[in-house]
Amino acid sequence: MPCRFHPFSFAILASTCMSLCVALVMLVAPAPSTASEHSVASGHDFSSVINAATGQTVYFNAWGGDDKINAYIEWASAEVSERFDITLVHVKLGDTGAAVSRILAEKAAGRDTNGSVDLLWVNGANFAALKQHSLLQPAPWVEDLPNWQFTDAAALPALKLDFAEPTGGLESPWGRAQLVFSHDTAITPLPPKNAMTLASYIKEHPGRFTYPLPPDFIGLSFLKQLILELSIDPSPLYAPVSQADFDAVTAPLWIWLEDVTPYLWRGGKSYPANYPALRQLLADAEIDIAMAFNPADASAAIARGELQPTVRTYIHDGGTLANVHFLAIPFNASAADAAKVVANFLLSPAAQIRKADPRIWGDPTVLARHRLDPADKAALDALPRGVATLGEADLTRTLAEPHPSWMPAIEAEWKRRYGSGN
Repeated sequence: MPCRFHPFSFAILASTCMSLCVALVMLVAPAPSTASEHSVASGHDFSSVINAATGQTVYFNAWGGDDKINAYIEWASAEVSERFDITLVHVKLGDTGAAVSRILAEKAAGRDTNGSVDLLWVNGANFAALKQHSLLQPAPWVEDLPNWQFTDAAALPALKLDFAEPTGGLESPWGRAQLVFSHDTAITPLPPKNAMTLASYIKEHPGRFTYPLPPDFIGLSFLKQLILELSIDPSPLYAPVSQADFDAVTAPLWIWLEDVTPYLWRGGKSYPANYPALRQLLADAEIDIAMAFNPADASAAIARGELQPTVRTYIHDGGTLANVHFLAIPFNASAADAAKVVANFLLSPAAQIRKADPRIWGDPTVLARHRLDPADKAALDALPRGVATLGEADLTRTLAEPHPSWMPAIEAEWKRRYGSGN
């Protein structure tokens, strides 16, 4: 959904002096009226932040490629307007890099205040790059949010460790994501469940498989999934790429791709732009397997009539990539107080429960069930799982995300080898 979550090319970083990679950007809404105005973590008085935020406008630059996510942001906008007199503007992006480039240009121009971006939906390489180039609010703020009390970082360490990069209180958790594959059981009753059997399947069924075009986040995630599965020793992937022999570590990935690319959809000469486009290919029966970074995506599409009711999801036998996506505030945000209020609202039980509803979005919550009051816990537990959504027990097999520095390096090499036809 992550991010989100959310695609961005690090090639921009190399070509524009300081380009970064931000997956998706989403505007978040302020704390609910029932939430405490005092931070349990630090005792800070959050009511002063709420007062300062009154009347402010928050510009949320976010990927606009999914109608259900857009609708959720629209709902959040109405909520924060009514509750806090905050105007939330969703700036819909096709490539989050456009927003990052704006922040970079503003910093280069000395625009240290009144920036054009107030809230970002980020994780992984995006966050690492923003942090590295001092493009985030300098002081930790997340654990001062009243609704932080409903999280449990001890139980879910990814709340404080984003793709092996410590968050340092500079980004607020918003949702969880895990790579899942979908298939129509009426067409493909027994899908391949590891990289090697997938390769055999692709060659036996020419033109029936593809993946989103890198630097799309899902496309790059699929490449990372492959390299983790194919590597004899994946440990170098969890350290900066500069410390490893890139050619040796990634060799299994390129061997795999060389073997299957001629048998991909359209002969590997063209790729869908993103996962909604990939999902549509599955709906049109042009391909047999799709993928998304949201376990409930297929169920939500079935409910909307976009996929056949016989579609189901699965993960690979050794697990799939899983992560948390976050909300960050740029260093020069025009409405930093209002952005914090919005982030706090989006972390509230009310907003998290709505977001987790597969009929709304289906993005898994970052809240800890044991930290919720009985009514909120009951509401969360009562949500329908969705006909195609795996149970939590089925999603316990996860793979940790590689160090974020691997993402741009893999993207660049993929483009060198396969990007000329797109």
